[in-house]
Amino acid sequence: MPGQYPRRPTYWKNPSSRQSVMWLLGLLILVFVAGMLLLSRLNLNYSRDALSELRRQQIHEVVSAGLMRINARQSALASYTKTLANVGESFHSIAQGGNPEINESALRNRLENSLKDHLRDFEGAAGGGLWFEPGVMSEPDTGYMPYFILNSGEPGLERLDVEGRLRNFRNALWFSRTLGPKWTPSPDNAGEVYWSPIYYDLNTERAVLTLASPMYDRQNNLLGMATTAWTADQIIDVVSRITVTEHSFTFLNDRNNRNLSSLSKGEDTREEQALIDAILALELAGDTGARFGPKALATRKLTVGEDDYELYYAATAGGMVYGAGVPVDEINAVLRPMEQTNQRILVGTVSAMLLLSLYLLYRIIQLIRELQASYTDELTGLPNRVRLLRDLQTRDDISLLIINLDRFNEINSLFGNDCGDQVLLSIATRLTDFNNEKDRDQLRVYRLPGDEFAILAPCLEAQPIHELAAQLRQLVNGERIYWQQQPLTLDVTIGMAVRRDRKSGDSADQLVSQAKVAVLQAREQNRHHLLYDPAVGVEENYEANLYWANRLKAAIDDDRLVPWFQPIYDNEQQRVTKYECLVRMVELDGRLVGAGQFVKIADRLRLNRRITVLMIEKCFARFSDRNEEFSINLSYGDIADPETVSKILEALDHYGIGNRVIFEILESDGITNYDEIHHFIEQVKPFGCHIAIDDFGTGYSNFAHLLSLNVDYIKIDGSLICNLHEDYTAFLVTSGIVQFARSLNIRTVAEFVHNDAVQERVRELGIDFSQGDYFGMPEALL
Repeated sequence: MPGQYPRRPTYWKNPSSRQSVMWLLGLLILVFVAGMLLLSRLNLNYSRDALSELRRQQIHEVVSAGLMRINARQSALASYTKTLANVGESFHSIAQGGNPEINESALRNRLENSLKDHLRDFEGAAGGGLWFEPGVMSEPDTGYMPYFILNSGEPGLERLDVEGRLRNFRNALWFSRTLGPKWTPSPDNAGEVYWSPIYYDLNTERAVLTLASPMYDRQNNLLGMATTAWTADQIIDVVSRITVTEHSFTFLNDRNNRNLSSLSKGEDTREEQALIDAILALELAGDTGARFGPKALATRKLTVGEDDYELYYAATAGGMVYGAGVPVDEINAVLRPMEQTNQRILVGTVSAMLLLSLYLLYRIIQLIRELQASYTDELTGLPNRVRLLRDLQTRDDISLLIINLDRFNEINSLFGNDCGDQVLLSIATRLTDFNNEKDRDQLRVYRLPGDEFAILAPCLEAQPIHELAAQLRQLVNGERIYWQQQPLTLDVTIGMAVRRDRKSGDSADQLVSQAKVAVLQAREQNRHHLLYDPAVGVEENYEANLYWANRLKAAIDDDRLVPWFQPIYDNEQQRVTKYECLVRMVELDGRLVGAGQFVKIADRLRLNRRITVLMIEKCFARFSDRNEEFSINLSYGDIADPETVSKILEALDHYGIGNRVIFEILESDGITNYDEIHHFIEQVKPFGCHIAIDDFGTGYSNFAHLLSLNVDYIKIDGSLICNLHEDYTAFLVTSGIVQFARSLNIRTVAEFVHNDAVQERVRELGIDFSQGDYFGMPEALL
């Protein structure tokens, strides 16, 4: 009837029907709330496990770094002791030489002066000496045992009258503490270093530890022992400077399970003593040796009173146990804000569901579907690589630019992942604003894995796409990004690829691959952006390789490969003291070709070994009548080739100038077997040769391998040095390398020093040597 409202469907007139709907709606709400509770709990558990594991990994890395520092210091102490053993063996060899002009008294004076000189050079040494067997360097019934101590607060070294108190060094207190009564001499333990636990020395009136190393003659007869004594704070100070977390503690136990360091946990000495007692009760020294070995980091739980801790510990190079304890509450503290936020979200969601149950159910189903088909990068909110590939499948004529951040890994390593994330967010914001401010509807920004972004644009010609790349580069490096008030210098390399007339068989990621190839080619050619050229294909590369192969073989046959020499400047002596030998090819018309143009083809044709042997012969002959040191580059392939190594050893033996030879090993040269590197160094070191790591900072900078290689020089890569005067990030990275090298008594060389401003920075950092066109380009004549 007119004027009446529409009638409600008859379904709603039935109370039982309305009740069924309400029950159904209530059941839906109950199921949804239960599901929300379950999802909330699963999400919280997953987040807790992931964040806790991440936190433990960070703690593991910090403790491992501390262990490496302690091992480096203990390895240095052991090296000092072996040095004294070498001194004793050398003087005994002189005494056995039968030179009538050297009497026993004069030889002893020279030995003791040499011993004192070494002890003065040993930073932190409390004493040291040589303990010869009766009849060695003395009469048959007496022992010659020169031993010196450094008294605290008094200058100079004091020689103890050991011979007046002991007839044999086996009666000395240090012998029983380092080697024990069951120790027997054997050629197998030559070069071994034995450690004592910490004990109180009446001579120096200090707590010390003693290191001992046996001495043998050429017939493997025991000559005696070399010992050094070190104050306990030489080891303890390293531990006290290590901080893992705010409320954590570190400890160091000797092999007799005695604590050597304060836990530095706070002012509550009773709590600290309870922790020390609990750690000592675990007897970790036996645990690390039996279960994990000296290099493994073990973990276990520790409960003291009402506090729970996680212990991270391992045996050190000196047989001690270093570790750290972290409160479990501190590890899980990062989860508390997440739990509170999760509860608030849950309460709000359930409350809203009471009013908007059907709407929220519908929206949640939509959100779940969207999440399952997510194409968004979690950090930046930009479309990700999956979305890029999908878009490439639906578009035919298109241009792709891949933006690769230069040296982004160094920023992550130096400032941490949080800084790296901030950099990525800043770049994403700039690219997005650049796209929006000009109403560039046809451009789209993507975030790719790692340190890359992508720009999808319409099909462009060469000039417009290069202009776009230049604008994008200026966008990144035109304005610095700041992290904790520190300016970060950024640059990018951009690879570009254009697709026209897409074929049905073309894969979705073909254009991405081409753009990535363009990035690599741009870096090889030292260009900031490069457009992939499909016309440069396999045929052109093959012809170029064949051309250079013929030229290189002819140059080798005609003896037209010659060494040129670049000076290396000593920053302390302020003069040139070394030269690096670099290979050059002399063309038939007299023109010179640098190694960079033929070294890759030489490697492919396996001609690099012949080039290395030629350089060895010519450089050794050139420097045989000179006084300067000279360096020669060796690849990993040279060192792994027995024939090349044999030629090197023959030259060292023939010319007798090994003490002026430096072999430079390229750090990023794809070393697969460090045992071969160790073996080569062991073969050339007896000739007096030195070892340098070239281009340090470009490869993985494997510090663990570097510690074991016993190198003498680190040559810092020119990509860091050339911008040292204006790139603060490069300055910080270089400073870290210099400090690391200095802690290991390794000397440093700066490459690519090209002006006075860079040299001033080099001197400011304390780098020992400089090399580059500021001091001289390579020349044929010395």
